Formats: sequence, C-alpha cells, structure tokens
Amino acid sequence: MSSSLEETFKDFPLYSQDNRKRNAICLMLFTLGNIRWYILEGEKTNNDFTLYGIVVGLCETEYGYISLNELSQVSIDANRIGLGKLYVEQDLNFKPCAIGEIQDKELQSFLSSLY
Repeated sequence: MSSSLEETFKDFPLYSQDNRKRNAICLMLFTLGNIRWYILEGEKTNNDFTLYGIVVGLCETEYGYISLNELSQVSIDANRIGLGKLYVEQDLNFKPCAIGEIQDKELQSFLSSLY
C-alpha cells in the first residue's frame, strides 16, 4: 500500500459510496489472470486495509470485502505451463472512474442484473 493509495482511501472510506450504484467511483483495479478486483472503498484496520469492491472472473461475480494483506498473498502456481508463480498485481494504468463506465462485459452484466 503506497502512501498515495492510503491518501485515496481517506476520501472513500467504507460505506461512503452506498447507494451510488453505477455512479460509484472505482478507485483501483487488481488482477490475476482473468480475475479482476474493482476496488470502490477502503479503510485502514490495524496493520492492514479492508477493501470493498466487486470481484469478476471467479465462479460468481459479487460485491465483497477483502483485506489488502490477504489479496497480496493470493497466487497461482503456473509452473506446469512455464509461467512460474503468478501473483495479484495492481493495474497502475487504471484511472479512477464510475464503475458503470468500465469496459468489462462481465462487470456490466452483473451491474445490469442489479440496477
């Protein structure tokens, strides 16, 4: 967690975007292969951050909470196909925007089913 990300969460603590629906601001994106974590809010808890967002690319797309420490330990052993061990990475090119503007078919399908 960089100091700039910590600063971002000061303006978007947990529950700060309730009822914003498709207008909720997605602050950052984490990826691991085809799995995407769209992070909407976060708050420091002890020596960790509790993040809230939408995960896409697992069995089920859903809103949920995850700790940053937990997310940083998620990995896939891809040695069998010559890729070594893969870890969750933050997409540093991602620019914050409304969740409804993100070009991700699975994400938009999920949002359409709710709103």
